[in-house]
Amino acid sequence: MGFWNLYFIAVLYLAWAGDIQPVWWLNLLFALALLVPLHKRWQSVTRQVLAVLAGGALLYYQSNLPPFAYVLRQIPGLASFSPGYMMELLRRVFRPAMVYIPILVAVIYAIVNRWVRVTTFVLLALVIFPLWQGMGTLIARSGQPQGYAANPRADASIVNAGAEGSTGSYDEQLAAFHHAEKSRRVAFFPQSADKDAQFDIIVIHVCSLSWDDLDVANMRDNPLFDKFDYVFKNFSSAASYSGPAAIRLLRASCGQQAHQELYSADAADCHVFADLAAAGYDVQFMMNHNGRFDDFVGLIQREIGRPGIQPQSVDGLPPFMREFDGSQLVNDYDALARWYQQQAAKGGGPVALYYNTVTMHDGNRLPGNNLTSLQSYPIRLTRLLNDIDRFTEVIASSGRKAVVIFVPEHGAALRGDAGQIAGLREVPSPHIIHVPVGVRLIGLPADKAPSGHAVAIDTPTSYLALAQLVSNLVANSPFKTHAPALDQYARDLPQTRLVGENDTTVTLGTANGYVIHTPDGVWMEGK
Repeated sequence: MGFWNLYFIAVLYLAWAGDIQPVWWLNLLFALALLVPLHKRWQSVTRQVLAVLAGGALLYYQSNLPPFAYVLRQIPGLASFSPGYMMELLRRVFRPAMVYIPILVAVIYAIVNRWVRVTTFVLLALVIFPLWQGMGTLIARSGQPQGYAANPRADASIVNAGAEGSTGSYDEQLAAFHHAEKSRRVAFFPQSADKDAQFDIIVIHVCSLSWDDLDVANMRDNPLFDKFDYVFKNFSSAASYSGPAAIRLLRASCGQQAHQELYSADAADCHVFADLAAAGYDVQFMMNHNGRFDDFVGLIQREIGRPGIQPQSVDGLPPFMREFDGSQLVNDYDALARWYQQQAAKGGGPVALYYNTVTMHDGNRLPGNNLTSLQSYPIRLTRLLNDIDRFTEVIASSGRKAVVIFVPEHGAALRGDAGQIAGLREVPSPHIIHVPVGVRLIGLPADKAPSGHAVAIDTPTSYLALAQLVSNLVANSPFKTHAPALDQYARDLPQTRLVGENDTTVTLGTANGYVIHTPDGVWMEGK
């Protein structure tokens, strides 16, 4: 096989390291095809050309990379990335070791192959390795309780309260989860007629922040988190990209939909901001970016539940950063503070604002330095959290009352996952979709102010629980006289099993971690 031995040695190494999911029979068939003797030069040349194409396709197929068709669909979006961001992504993928190690291996192979028939050992390895791997799997299964492999169970604490989907195969569990979620709904009721008990609702939807990112940036102790009155500690964003995450939040009044249903059906009765409008709120939305990438602004206009709505203007605010596509971003404090001061000056009834910020998006660049977006992440995060903290002071000084909801879309994947470089979010792993969600009540009377300890919501939750908490607050205002204690509003919130979904990949929480449904229909343990 000549230098094709190096290809199969690489396959064996990547399989041993867990970086690919090998299809052994295809690799063996490929190797045998290369061994067939050909006597004419044109036949040999043709085989080599076809072998290069087949080898590349087979290696890609076995990798953890997204399906090639999906990659092709992303090309228009990739074309909008700035040259600096493209170079940053290339540096994440390519390392010097990817050049000198293959050269070193090729030199060693050329030397060893003079005295040893490497092809023989490669063929033996392609037979023995999968047999050894399969034997290890059988031994592992034999040590598990009877029926575990065919009937994996999830711990009761991670199971959707509305779906007994913890038994059966993973496909059956996922189907049971989706079936049960279809019937779950949060009802909203009119707000209090007492003007002194009414309050604004401000939802701050943050791109690219997870609990894992907070750990990487060493930012869990930021003062903003100490000021929340409610903290969801086990919240699933269910998506690892902005568009699906925004749809899921804006449809928070219903249970979690399958990814495909986000685009194939418009669940009109699920729009939480439409529910708030019916409860007496003036619904608005605003962004610190232009919303042109992937038509994000159009998505919000379609999903927020108020036909014809236009974003609140951020014109005239000074830019403070450039986005991954080169467009300018405005400062979060500047945008939010100006908007709220204008609302306070106008007076009137309560407003419900959806605010989207991409300050933390991968590829953003701070002016005046050469830091990559990964290097600048802690700086940008500190500024974002401080801006939101300052904004809450603006609300407190306005004389109005408000509920501020801090909810990330998904994580930034700062440290990456198995098979995913930093910043890549195709597999919606718990590191990416386990996000910090906090709620702060501003303007409570002194005798009702919280003790300084947030109400911790530790059960597995998602948007339905957040919608239920908001519904509880609207139906029985915490700002009115004789309002219940704050912990009463968070009692019996609906639980949701951790299920992350993208276009081609699904992750499912289990008792021991999570499993991944790959694009080719296989369930595998997450790492």
